Amino acid sequence: MPEYRILETGDPAPWFTQRSTSNEKFHFDTAAGRYIVLCFFGTAADEMGRSMLKIVDERRSLFDDGKLAFFGVSHDRNDEAQGRIKESLPGVRHFFDFDGQIGQRYGSLPVDSVSGQVAIRRFWMVLDPTMRVRAILPALADGAERAQLGAYLDALPPVESFPGFSVQAPIIVLPNVFEPVFCQQLIDLYEAAGGTDSGFMREVNGKTVEVVDARHKRRADYTIEDEKLKLTLRQKIIRRIVPEIQKVHQYTVTRMERYIVACYDSANGGHFRAHRDNTTKGTAHRRFAVSINLNSDFDGGEVSFPEYGPRSFKPPPGGAVVFSCSLLHAVSPVTRGKRYAFLPFLYDDAAAAVREANNKYLDESVGNYVKV
Repeated sequence: MPEYRILETGDPAPWFTQRSTSNEKFHFDTAAGRYIVLCFFGTAADEMGRSMLKIVDERRSLFDDGKLAFFGVSHDRNDEAQGRIKESLPGVRHFFDFDGQIGQRYGSLPVDSVSGQVAIRRFWMVLDPTMRVRAILPALADGAERAQLGAYLDALPPVESFPGFSVQAPIIVLPNVFEPVFCQQLIDLYEAAGGTDSGFMREVNGKTVEVVDARHKRRADYTIEDEKLKLTLRQKIIRRIVPEIQKVHQYTVTRMERYIVACYDSANGGHFRAHRDNTTKGTAHRRFAVSINLNSDFDGGEVSFPEYGPRSFKPPPGGAVVFSCSLLHAVSPVTRGKRYAFLPFLYDDAAAAVREANNKYLDESVGNYVKV
Protein backbone atom coordinates (compact mmCIF):
# COMPACT_ATOMS: atom_id res chain seq x y z
CA MET A 1 0.00 0.00 0.00
CA PRO A 2 1.33 3.50 -0.79
CA GLU A 3 2.45 5.57 2.17
CA TYR A 4 1.44 9.23 2.44
CA ARG A 5 2.70 11.93 4.73
CA ILE A 6 -0.13 13.13 6.97
CA LEU A 7 -0.14 16.75 8.11
CA GLU A 8 -2.47 17.78 10.92
CA THR A 9 -3.94 21.02 12.21
CA GLY A 10 -1.25 23.01 13.99
CA ASP A 11 1.64 21.58 11.98
CA PRO A 12 3.96 24.01 10.17
CA ALA A 13 3.41 23.92 6.42
CA PRO A 14 6.51 22.68 4.55
CA TRP A 15 8.36 25.30 2.51
CA PHE A 16 9.32 24.63 -1.09
CA THR A 17 10.38 26.30 -4.32
CA GLN A 18 8.36 25.27 -7.36
CA ARG A 19 7.40 26.50 -10.80
CA SER A 20 4.06 28.30 -10.89
CA THR A 21 1.82 30.19 -13.24
CA SER A 22 3.45 33.43 -12.06
CA ASN A 23 7.07 32.54 -11.37
CA GLU A 24 9.58 29.97 -12.59
CA LYS A 25 10.87 29.64 -9.03
CA PHE A 26 8.12 30.57 -6.60
CA HIS A 27 9.45 30.57 -3.02
CA PHE A 28 6.34 29.53 -1.14
CA ASP A 29 7.51 30.92 2.21
CA THR A 30 7.24 34.46 0.79
CA ALA A 31 3.46 34.02 0.45
CA ALA A 32 3.06 34.19 4.24
CA GLY A 33 1.17 37.07 5.79
CA ARG A 34 -2.33 36.08 4.61
CA TYR A 35 -4.53 33.03 4.79
CA ILE A 36 -3.68 30.53 2.06
CA VAL A 37 -5.97 27.94 0.49
CA LEU A 38 -4.09 25.02 -1.04
CA CYS A 39 -6.22 23.02 -3.44
CA PHE A 40 -4.74 19.60 -4.14
CA PHE A 41 -6.93 18.83 -7.12
CA GLY A 42 -4.30 16.69 -8.84
CA THR A 43 -5.63 17.03 -12.37
CA ALA A 44 -8.26 19.11 -14.10
CA ALA A 45 -8.83 16.32 -16.61
CA ASP A 46 -11.61 14.66 -14.63
CA GLU A 47 -14.85 15.78 -13.03
CA MET A 48 -13.56 15.72 -9.46
CA GLY A 49 -10.63 17.98 -10.23
CA ARG A 50 -12.81 20.40 -12.18
CA SER A 51 -15.34 20.38 -9.32
CA MET A 52 -12.68 21.46 -6.84
CA LEU A 53 -11.57 24.31 -9.08
CA LYS A 54 -15.11 25.71 -9.20
CA ILE A 55 -14.40 27.33 -5.82
CA VAL A 56 -12.44 30.02 -7.68
CA ASP A 57 -15.52 31.27 -9.53
CA GLU A 58 -17.90 30.68 -6.63
CA ARG A 59 -15.80 32.67 -4.12
CA ARG A 60 -13.69 34.82 -6.43
CA SER A 61 -14.02 37.99 -4.33
CA LEU A 62 -12.40 36.27 -1.35
CA PHE A 63 -9.08 35.70 -3.09
CA ASP A 64 -7.58 39.18 -3.02
CA ASP A 65 -3.95 38.51 -1.95
CA GLY A 66 -4.64 40.74 1.05
CA LYS A 67 -6.56 38.49 3.39
CA LEU A 68 -6.65 35.32 1.31
CA ALA A 69 -4.77 33.67 -1.56
CA PHE A 70 -5.59 30.54 -3.55
CA PHE A 71 -2.98 28.09 -4.84
CA GLY A 72 -3.99 25.09 -6.91
CA VAL A 73 -1.55 22.18 -7.10
CA SER A 74 -1.50 20.20 -10.35
CA HIS A 75 0.35 16.92 -10.81
CA ASP A 76 -0.74 16.56 -14.45
CA ARG A 77 1.51 17.98 -17.19
CA ASN A 78 -1.45 18.19 -19.54
CA ASP A 79 -3.10 20.76 -17.28
CA GLU A 80 -0.44 23.19 -18.44
CA ALA A 81 -0.01 21.88 -21.96
CA GLN A 82 -3.73 22.07 -22.71
CA GLY A 83 -4.32 25.33 -20.80
CA ARG A 84 -6.76 23.76 -18.35
CA ILE A 85 -5.67 25.95 -15.43
CA LYS A 86 -5.21 29.71 -15.48
CA GLU A 87 -3.77 32.32 -13.18
CA SER A 88 -6.13 35.11 -12.14
CA LEU A 89 -4.58 37.99 -10.23
CA PRO A 90 -4.94 39.07 -7.61
CA GLY A 91 -5.26 35.99 -5.50
CA VAL A 92 -5.37 32.91 -7.76
CA ARG A 93 -2.26 30.97 -8.82
CA HIS A 94 -1.32 27.38 -9.57
CA PHE A 95 1.76 25.27 -8.97
CA PHE A 96 3.01 22.85 -11.63
CA ASP A 97 4.06 20.05 -9.31
CA PHE A 98 5.12 17.61 -12.02
CA ASP A 99 8.09 16.30 -10.03
CA GLY A 100 5.85 15.72 -7.02
CA GLN A 101 7.88 17.64 -4.46
CA ILE A 102 4.86 19.53 -3.11
CA GLY A 103 2.58 16.52 -3.21
CA GLN A 104 5.03 14.35 -1.31
CA ARG A 105 5.61 16.99 1.37
CA TYR A 106 1.90 17.63 1.88
CA GLY A 107 0.55 14.12 1.43
CA SER A 108 -1.33 14.30 -1.86
CA LEU A 109 1.22 11.96 -3.46
CA PRO A 110 2.81 8.87 -1.93
CA VAL A 111 6.17 9.29 -0.21
CA ASP A 112 9.01 8.55 -2.67
CA SER A 113 6.55 8.31 -5.55
CA VAL A 114 7.99 8.25 -9.06
CA SER A 115 6.54 9.21 -12.40
CA GLY A 116 3.71 7.09 -13.70
CA GLN A 117 0.33 6.12 -12.35
CA VAL A 118 0.02 6.91 -8.63
CA ALA A 119 -2.97 7.30 -6.35
CA ILE A 120 -3.60 11.00 -5.69
CA ARG A 121 -5.17 12.12 -2.42
CA ARG A 122 -7.36 15.16 -3.10
CA PHE A 123 -8.07 17.61 -0.33
CA TRP A 124 -8.09 21.23 0.75
CA MET A 125 -5.70 22.78 3.23
CA VAL A 126 -6.05 26.23 4.80
CA LEU A 127 -2.92 27.85 6.24
CA ASP A 128 -2.81 30.72 8.71
CA PRO A 129 -0.65 33.82 8.08
CA THR A 130 2.36 32.19 9.79
CA MET A 131 2.02 29.19 7.45
CA ARG A 132 0.72 26.70 9.97
CA VAL A 133 -2.07 24.29 9.08
CA ARG A 134 -5.40 25.72 10.20
CA ALA A 135 -7.88 23.33 8.54
CA ILE A 136 -7.99 20.29 6.24
CA LEU A 137 -11.06 19.21 4.27
CA PRO A 138 -11.21 16.08 2.09
CA ALA A 139 -12.57 16.51 -1.41
CA LEU A 140 -15.89 14.76 -2.06
CA ALA A 141 -17.03 13.20 -5.29
CA ASP A 142 -20.12 15.41 -5.47
CA GLY A 143 -18.23 18.62 -4.55
CA ALA A 144 -20.38 19.20 -1.46
CA GLU A 145 -17.33 20.22 0.58
CA ARG A 146 -17.06 23.49 -1.39
CA ALA A 147 -19.98 25.03 0.49
CA GLN A 148 -18.42 24.03 3.81
CA LEU A 149 -15.07 25.47 2.76
CA GLY A 150 -16.66 28.70 1.53
CA ALA A 151 -18.45 29.20 4.84
CA TYR A 152 -15.22 28.55 6.71
CA LEU A 153 -13.34 31.13 4.64
CA ASP A 154 -16.12 33.69 5.07
CA ALA A 155 -15.77 33.38 8.86
CA LEU A 156 -12.00 33.80 9.06
CA PRO A 157 -10.95 36.64 11.39
CA PRO A 158 -8.80 39.54 10.16
CA VAL A 159 -5.19 38.62 9.41
CA GLU A 160 -3.85 40.67 12.33
CA SER A 161 -5.97 38.70 14.81
CA PHE A 162 -5.73 35.22 13.30
CA PRO A 163 -5.15 33.56 16.74
CA GLY A 164 -8.34 35.21 18.02
CA PHE A 165 -6.79 38.51 19.14
CA SER A 166 -4.31 41.04 17.80
CA VAL A 167 -0.67 40.01 17.97
CA GLN A 168 2.66 41.75 17.47
CA ALA A 169 5.63 40.30 15.64
CA PRO A 170 8.23 38.72 17.97
CA ILE A 171 10.69 41.60 17.63
CA ILE A 172 12.73 43.80 19.95
CA VAL A 173 12.34 47.59 19.72
CA LEU A 174 15.08 49.66 21.38
CA PRO A 175 15.38 53.46 21.43
CA ASN A 176 18.65 55.36 21.98
CA VAL A 177 21.05 52.88 20.44
CA PHE A 178 22.79 55.71 18.57
CA GLU A 179 23.01 59.32 19.71
CA PRO A 180 21.60 62.08 17.41
CA VAL A 181 25.06 63.47 16.66
CA PHE A 182 26.34 60.01 15.75
CA CYS A 183 23.34 59.41 13.46
CA GLN A 184 24.10 62.63 11.60
CA GLN A 185 27.76 61.64 11.31
CA LEU A 186 26.77 58.45 9.51
CA ILE A 187 24.36 60.31 7.23
CA ASP A 188 27.09 62.82 6.35
CA LEU A 189 29.41 59.96 5.43
CA TYR A 190 26.82 58.59 3.03
CA GLU A 191 26.11 61.99 1.49
CA ALA A 192 29.81 62.71 1.00
CA ALA A 193 30.61 59.40 -0.69
CA GLY A 194 27.27 58.35 -2.17
CA GLY A 195 25.91 54.83 -2.33
CA THR A 196 25.87 51.98 -4.79
CA ASP A 197 22.89 49.85 -5.84
CA SER A 198 22.20 47.18 -3.28
CA GLY A 199 21.24 43.67 -4.35
CA PHE A 200 20.03 40.57 -2.54
CA MET A 201 21.24 36.98 -2.37
CA ARG A 202 19.81 34.12 -4.44
CA GLU A 203 20.78 30.51 -5.11
CA VAL A 204 21.62 30.07 -8.80
CA ASN A 205 22.96 26.72 -10.03
CA GLY A 206 24.06 25.78 -6.52
CA LYS A 207 25.91 29.04 -5.88
CA THR A 208 24.93 32.06 -3.79
CA VAL A 209 25.01 35.12 -6.03
CA GLU A 210 24.01 38.74 -5.61
CA VAL A 211 21.07 39.79 -7.75
CA VAL A 212 20.03 43.39 -8.43
CA ASP A 213 16.35 43.74 -9.29
CA ALA A 214 14.65 47.08 -8.66
CA ARG A 215 11.23 45.42 -8.69
CA HIS A 216 12.14 43.48 -5.56
CA LYS A 217 14.52 45.91 -3.86
CA ARG A 218 15.54 49.51 -4.47
CA ARG A 219 18.22 50.78 -2.12
CA ALA A 220 21.72 52.24 -2.23
CA ASP A 221 24.43 51.42 0.34
CA TYR A 222 27.67 53.00 1.53
CA THR A 223 30.18 50.57 3.06
CA ILE A 224 32.11 51.88 6.07
CA GLU A 225 35.83 51.05 5.84
CA ASP A 226 37.24 53.17 8.66
CA GLU A 227 38.37 50.71 11.35
CA LYS A 228 38.04 53.19 14.20
CA LEU A 229 34.43 53.95 13.26
CA LYS A 230 33.69 50.23 12.86
CA LEU A 231 35.02 49.66 16.39
CA THR A 232 32.74 52.42 17.70
CA LEU A 233 29.76 50.83 15.96
CA ARG A 234 30.56 47.41 17.43
CA GLN A 235 30.87 48.85 20.91
CA LYS A 236 27.46 50.50 20.72
CA ILE A 237 25.86 47.27 19.48
CA ILE A 238 27.61 45.25 22.21
CA ARG A 239 26.53 47.61 24.99
CA ARG A 240 22.99 48.42 23.87
CA ILE A 241 21.63 45.56 21.76
CA VAL A 242 23.51 42.37 22.64
CA PRO A 243 22.30 42.32 26.29
CA GLU A 244 18.66 42.60 25.19
CA ILE A 245 19.05 39.70 22.76
CA GLN A 246 20.61 37.69 25.58
CA LYS A 247 17.69 38.53 27.88
CA VAL A 248 14.90 37.88 25.39
CA HIS A 249 16.33 34.96 23.42
CA GLN A 250 19.07 33.55 25.67
CA TYR A 251 21.43 33.84 22.72
CA THR A 252 24.97 35.20 23.05
CA VAL A 253 25.99 37.35 20.09
CA THR A 254 29.74 37.44 19.44
CA ARG A 255 29.99 38.57 15.82
CA MET A 256 28.67 41.28 13.54
CA GLU A 257 28.46 41.32 9.75
CA ARG A 258 28.11 44.30 7.46
CA TYR A 259 28.92 47.94 8.18
CA ILE A 260 26.70 49.87 5.82
CA VAL A 261 24.71 53.06 5.78
CA ALA A 262 21.69 52.34 3.61
CA CYS A 263 19.46 54.84 1.86
CA TYR A 264 15.90 54.30 0.67
CA ASP A 265 15.15 57.29 -1.56
CA SER A 266 11.65 58.49 -2.49
CA ALA A 267 13.10 59.78 -5.78
CA ASN A 268 13.29 56.22 -7.09
CA GLY A 269 10.71 54.55 -4.87
CA GLY A 270 13.15 52.95 -2.44
CA HIS A 271 11.69 49.74 -0.97
CA PHE A 272 12.36 46.08 -0.21
CA ARG A 273 9.64 43.52 -0.85
CA ALA A 274 8.89 40.70 1.61
CA HIS A 275 11.90 38.45 2.17
CA ARG A 276 13.91 36.51 4.74
CA ASP A 277 17.59 37.15 5.43
CA ASN A 278 18.99 33.61 5.77
CA THR A 279 17.59 31.51 2.92
CA THR A 280 20.80 30.89 0.93
CA LYS A 281 23.95 29.02 1.88
CA GLY A 282 25.81 32.31 1.79
CA THR A 283 23.44 33.82 4.36
CA ALA A 284 22.47 30.76 6.43
CA HIS A 285 24.72 31.87 9.32
CA ARG A 286 22.79 35.07 9.97
CA ARG A 287 20.81 34.94 13.20
CA PHE A 288 19.53 38.46 13.95
CA ALA A 289 18.97 41.49 11.75
CA VAL A 290 19.22 45.01 13.15
CA SER A 291 17.57 48.04 11.57
CA ILE A 292 18.64 51.35 13.13
CA ASN A 293 17.00 54.46 11.74
CA LEU A 294 19.30 57.48 11.43
CA ASN A 295 16.64 60.08 10.63
CA SER A 296 12.89 60.67 10.78
CA ASP A 297 12.17 63.25 8.06
CA PHE A 298 10.68 60.80 5.57
CA ASP A 299 7.37 59.08 4.89
CA GLY A 300 6.99 55.39 4.15
CA GLY A 301 10.07 53.22 4.53
CA GLU A 302 8.63 51.37 7.52
CA VAL A 303 9.56 47.83 8.45
CA SER A 304 6.71 45.30 8.66
CA PHE A 305 6.38 41.60 9.41
CA PRO A 306 3.53 40.23 7.27
CA GLU A 307 3.20 36.93 9.15
CA TYR A 308 1.99 38.86 12.20
CA GLY A 309 -0.29 41.46 10.65
CA PRO A 310 -0.04 44.71 8.71
CA ARG A 311 1.45 46.86 11.49
CA SER A 312 4.69 48.58 10.49
CA PHE A 313 7.46 50.10 12.60
CA LYS A 314 9.37 53.37 12.34
CA PRO A 315 11.80 53.80 15.24
CA PRO A 316 12.96 57.34 16.05
CA PRO A 317 16.47 58.37 15.00
CA GLY A 318 18.94 56.15 16.81
CA GLY A 319 16.26 53.57 17.58
CA ALA A 320 16.50 49.93 16.51
CA VAL A 321 14.24 47.09 15.46
CA VAL A 322 15.92 43.74 16.13
CA PHE A 323 14.50 40.49 14.78
CA SER A 324 15.29 36.94 13.76
CA CYS A 325 16.60 36.64 10.22
CA SER A 326 14.02 33.87 9.68
CA LEU A 327 11.09 36.29 9.93
CA LEU A 328 9.45 37.44 6.73
CA HIS A 329 9.81 41.23 6.59
CA ALA A 330 9.48 44.09 4.15
CA VAL A 331 10.27 47.80 3.83
CA SER A 332 7.44 49.87 2.37
CA PRO A 333 8.21 52.36 -0.43
CA VAL A 334 9.54 55.71 0.74
CA THR A 335 7.11 58.35 -0.52
CA ARG A 336 8.82 61.49 0.81
CA GLY A 337 12.46 62.23 1.54
CA LYS A 338 15.15 59.67 2.24
CA ARG A 339 15.34 57.02 4.91
CA TYR A 340 18.87 56.41 6.20
CA ALA A 341 19.61 53.32 8.27
CA PHE A 342 22.45 51.24 9.68
CA LEU A 343 21.74 47.56 8.91
CA PRO A 344 24.07 44.92 10.42
CA PHE A 345 23.54 41.20 11.03
CA LEU A 346 24.51 39.49 14.28
CA TYR A 347 25.55 35.90 14.97
CA ASP A 348 27.85 33.77 17.16
CA ASP A 349 30.99 31.64 16.81
CA ALA A 350 29.07 28.50 15.85
CA ALA A 351 27.33 30.40 13.06
CA ALA A 352 30.70 31.79 11.97
CA ALA A 353 31.90 28.22 11.44
CA VAL A 354 28.82 27.60 9.27
CA ARG A 355 29.61 30.72 7.29
CA GLU A 356 33.19 29.61 6.66
CA ALA A 357 32.12 26.07 5.72
CA ASN A 358 29.73 27.48 3.12
CA ASN A 359 32.45 29.38 1.27
CA LYS A 360 32.41 26.68 -1.42
CA TYR A 361 28.83 27.67 -2.28
CA LEU A 362 29.63 31.35 -2.82
CA ASP A 363 29.94 32.79 -6.28
CA GLU A 364 33.28 34.45 -7.03
CA SER A 365 31.55 37.82 -7.16
CA VAL A 366 30.44 37.42 -3.54
CA GLY A 367 33.89 36.55 -2.19
CA ASN A 368 35.01 34.23 0.60
CA TYR A 369 34.74 34.62 4.35
CA VAL A 370 37.53 33.82 6.78
CA LYS A 371 36.72 33.40 10.47
CA VAL A 372 39.03 35.53 12.65
